[in-house]
Amino acid sequence: MKLANHSVDEFSRVLASDAPAPGGGSAAALQGSLGAALLRMVAALTDGKEKYKDSEPLVKEILDEAEKLRAAFIDVMDRDTEAFNGVSAVFSMPKSTDEEKAARSAAMQKALKACTLTPFEMMQLCERTLALAEKAVGRTNASAASDLGVCALALKAAVQGAWLNVLINIGGIRDEAFTGKYKSGGEAILSRALPLADKIYEDVLCGL
Repeated sequence: MKLANHSVDEFSRVLASDAPAPGGGSAAALQGSLGAALLRMVAALTDGKEKYKDSEPLVKEILDEAEKLRAAFIDVMDRDTEAFNGVSAVFSMPKSTDEEKAARSAAMQKALKACTLTPFEMMQLCERTLALAEKAVGRTNASAASDLGVCALALKAAVQGAWLNVLINIGGIRDEAFTGKYKSGGEAILSRALPLADKIYEDVLCGL
């Protein structure tokens, strides 16, 4: 059963169990989806309001894009768990001969790379969602300003959580070109996303 099809309580119970997956990566993706959902909610609460008529094109953009981002986070949440399951499967591979050990090692490297790609994708989605959220500050329903602030906090937690999952996986990868690409790429996203999340939160806070 896909994680996305669990109830909130079921997901929480599975996360709290001794099962190694879902774990922090899936939790980060869920946080991201909640951030995108809150952003869309803010737009939905603004849509059609005469007071915000000038923001109508932006509101329509957010309604469309935030829903796509929410769905993308849910999709990568399940794919992240699948990727981790691939790593777990390697541990059951035989390792009696040199050939088996070599095959097992190669399979682990491949699985770790797959486990790096999903949290990195989460980071990219977080940055896109934050950029969209920044546009909403001061141009959407003031009654939902606190929801926009929570959106920024959720996305900040999501991007930092995803980054931890990138780091733990590249730590076991021997391909220096691969690790260098995703380490520098993740650092670049963080350098943009974290200040943006803080700015949105502070702007919302100042307006309350």
